[in-house]
Amino acid sequence: MTTFRGTGIKNLKLRGDVYYWRQKIGDVQFSESLQTKDFEEAQKRMAEKVEAAKDGLILKENNMNKQQDVSSEFIDYWPQIKVLDCTIRDGGLMNNHKFSDEFVRSVHRSLVAAGVDYMEIGYKADKGMFSADEFGLWKMCDEDDLKRFFGDEDPRIKMAVMADVGRTNYDDIVPKEQSLIDLVRVACYIHQIPAALDMVRDAKEKGYETSVNLMAISAVPEYELNKGLELIGNCAEVNMLYLVDSFGSLYYEQVEDLMRRYKEAMQHGQQIGIHAHNNQQMAYVNTVCSAINGATMLDSTIDGLGRGAGNCQTELLLGFLRNPKFHQRPIIDAVEKLMLPLREEIDWGYSIPYMITGQMNEHPRSAIKMRESDKKNDLVAFYDEMIAL
Repeated sequence: MTTFRGTGIKNLKLRGDVYYWRQKIGDVQFSESLQTKDFEEAQKRMAEKVEAAKDGLILKENNMNKQQDVSSEFIDYWPQIKVLDCTIRDGGLMNNHKFSDEFVRSVHRSLVAAGVDYMEIGYKADKGMFSADEFGLWKMCDEDDLKRFFGDEDPRIKMAVMADVGRTNYDDIVPKEQSLIDLVRVACYIHQIPAALDMVRDAKEKGYETSVNLMAISAVPEYELNKGLELIGNCAEVNMLYLVDSFGSLYYEQVEDLMRRYKEAMQHGQQIGIHAHNNQQMAYVNTVCSAINGATMLDSTIDGLGRGAGNCQTELLLGFLRNPKFHQRPIIDAVEKLMLPLREEIDWGYSIPYMITGQMNEHPRSAIKMRESDKKNDLVAFYDEMIAL
């Protein structure tokens, strides 16, 4: 192994053929590569570093300590972070919410055993707009169905539903004391924010926790986003604002920037959440990135079950969070007993068509249609078709 060798010049060392500066100034020990093999250039660079250190312009030891402190956080856990599993709600987009009763009950038991904070069971869709013959129970989340499943007892996990702007009847959201639901998540596009805030105020007045899930954020012009965040941030009835990567097109650098902007816009201490899709296999990365940057509500699904490419996997997320209240084994058991058989019936998760729509920042509907056709493996033809648009 190559070690440091003397050069005859104090504090100037050689390692291999590269010169290093090694010196203690005050209480700080410096050891840095001068990134040169030239002796005279090394002397010049060392002199510059000494002057900079004496002037307080470089604090390598402090920087190293900061890096070590950040790294150490990953062996601890953040108790403020909550996990919302939306397996039944987002996964229901792949089969019109036609899950068997036992499947839903099994998912519920698994989430309770795993210590997950919220279970999103479906939509509060307008019964006048959606046929019960075409869609399963969890498209409407009727209160009678909820009580049939869970009785009048505490379901032992907070229950959430999603209410789409323009597709939800206010009257279907009954006062909280008449419901097993805890959280109403209002989903909207940027131009629907005023209507979304009206729905939030209605739900809040009825006693629910509330969130705004601002969809398709990757397609929103910056000036519209700024105004939208201002409107949401000024609404005290909003408890949470979700960053939703509907197309699975965002990278973590973009997520970091959006997290900063979302947090700065919140004027009433609203929590920030993340709902990520896995078109580019970034759902887990972006969820973790959001948590590191201040998100406290994290969405996930068991085995990533969800529309198209699916979502951040619950089993992955619980392992990362390291909170002892979470338990992976019940989720892994659910993957084995529920999701592996379901994969024989439903196609979800990363694939080339979803990758293409994600990279093009396009809605995955064309990829979903292709994956459901008899040409689901004609990948090059799909690529050529999308590129030609």
